Amino acid sequence: METKEFKAESKRLLDLMINSIYTHKEIFLRELISNASDAMDKLYFKSLTDDGVSVSRDDLAINIKLDKEARTITITDNGIGMTREELEDHLGTIANSGSFKFKNENQTDEDVDIIGQFGVGFYSAFMVAKEVTVKSRAYGSDSAFEWVSEGADGYRVGECSKDSVGTEIVLVLKNNTDDENYDEFLEQYRIKGLVKKYSDYIRFPIKMEMQKSRLKEGSDNEYEDYTEEEILNSMVPIWKKNKNELKDEDYNGFYKEKFMDFTDPLTHIHTKAEGTATYNALLYIPSKAPYDFYSREYEKGLQLYSSGVLIMDKCADLLPDHFSFVKGLVDSEDLSLNISREMLQHDRQLKLIAKSLERTIKNELTKMLKNDRDKYEEFYKAFGLQLKFGVYNNYGMNKDQVKDLIMFHSSAENKLVTLEEYVSRMKEEQKYIYYACGESIEKIDKLPQTELVKDKGFEILYFTDSVDEFAIKMLHDYSEKEFKSVSAGDLDIETAEEKEEVKAKSQESEDMFKFMKEKLGDKVKEVRLSGRLKTHPVCLSSEGEVSVEMEKILNTMPGDQKVSSSKVLEINPDHPVFQSLKKAYDSDKEKLEKYSRLLYDQALLIEGMPVEDPVEFSNLVSELMI
Repeated sequence: METKEFKAESKRLLDLMINSIYTHKEIFLRELISNASDAMDKLYFKSLTDDGVSVSRDDLAINIKLDKEARTITITDNGIGMTREELEDHLGTIANSGSFKFKNENQTDEDVDIIGQFGVGFYSAFMVAKEVTVKSRAYGSDSAFEWVSEGADGYRVGECSKDSVGTEIVLVLKNNTDDENYDEFLEQYRIKGLVKKYSDYIRFPIKMEMQKSRLKEGSDNEYEDYTEEEILNSMVPIWKKNKNELKDEDYNGFYKEKFMDFTDPLTHIHTKAEGTATYNALLYIPSKAPYDFYSREYEKGLQLYSSGVLIMDKCADLLPDHFSFVKGLVDSEDLSLNISREMLQHDRQLKLIAKSLERTIKNELTKMLKNDRDKYEEFYKAFGLQLKFGVYNNYGMNKDQVKDLIMFHSSAENKLVTLEEYVSRMKEEQKYIYYACGESIEKIDKLPQTELVKDKGFEILYFTDSVDEFAIKMLHDYSEKEFKSVSAGDLDIETAEEKEEVKAKSQESEDMFKFMKEKLGDKVKEVRLSGRLKTHPVCLSSEGEVSVEMEKILNTMPGDQKVSSSKVLEINPDHPVFQSLKKAYDSDKEKLEKYSRLLYDQALLIEGMPVEDPVEFSNLVSELMI
């Protein structure tokens, strides 16, 4: 055999290949299988364009053989093979890709996908092998040639004997070290797992002799070992099959096996796009949120395939945060991959696919909302919170994508309604979309601040999630109708007569309210008569951007800096308490001060906020009972 050296630049690239380019050693099997698939695709293409070549796709296959004693992995294909010149061109010069050259020289049809384009994948074998031998016989040639390298300085090349057309690659694995266990790649279960993970949808069968055991014939407890050839890959991916070939059971079974879920998904989306963004996609909406979905540990993303070969297990860039609950995969031939095929280069094509998927998911959810309300509400129970985060997140950048999908409990309907449904039945004189915040529907329903809005016959949306009010503040309006909290300083709801009546009573008690404000200090911005209360004696309203509910939520978050809303203590002029306040102001201002503190604490409790001094509150109640 003739000994040759790698070129200096090839030596440097080979060192990069082994130590830097690939992050996972297991990738070597994916690369060698992909190269074998390319070789068979080339031969099959040749049979389509050359009448002298007769090859059936059914005759083409990849074989893997493990030998624990010799510490070898052998990968064999019966593809187009290589001449001596091609062996030296493709293997002797790193990054000289025969597949790339083939793809540029031939107008391949849709049945021929050439996976390897960079000419470096073969050298990933040196991450696990101390010696690599390639024997190849080109189609139409009677001669075979052998290429051998230990991956350091060069290679040996010469003639050899090989009975059949195609290529055989033998890897002699490295010895184990304290940090690396190369023996794992000699285990059948490990190789089978890697084929399923990365190469399950290679379009040729990948076969391996599997060691198995069975009961001896005529025996109840004696077993015997035997070997059986097994096809390790599925070959035709479900997402490339016609929809009319598949049933819900097929989609659901694939989902549960691929994404490790025990329950059927709520729905699936099987789509194909061509044009500016060309891809196949199979997406699923789970029926339940994963246990870690609303935690930092959760990783969003779709599996990404290039021509059926897994490139990334979770490509986060394909899903916006508001649709992070979607599981599934995308397969595209048009992606710009980096040299190792382990990562994507962030190009225009990826962004186009992501934008197209976002539209597809939104359309599917909109269709479910309109045509299958029960299923949508089941979905919303699991993932509605994420949609509302989508309105608020990134300064509202995606709010228009999500606003028609969010829902809130309605005081009028006593069920979840969309913003579109709310606006469609607003009364002619109603200016705002009214909402109220609280820990639960039951507690909100009892809030004093809701009395006037309900009395006017206006519908109220109940906000029970911590993100709700923040999201609505970001949304600002819907169909040109602004949102307004029932606790806002001015509801802009009273008639002119009602406003005048409250104003007149306020002027009569102006000095008393100033006294109460002075005794409460910075706790409130103002004490005034209320036009919104009907049966309750007192409530808190707020002015400014930060509401009482927002204060409560923000102050539960980590951090030393506390947030305070601008609170207004409102007194019901038609409640007997108001008369008691006026009487105390005229005859016992010390008692009025106690009344003020007590009413403020009472208003805090109604809002679900802690009183500042529970002991003082208890003592005040006791004193006033004596």
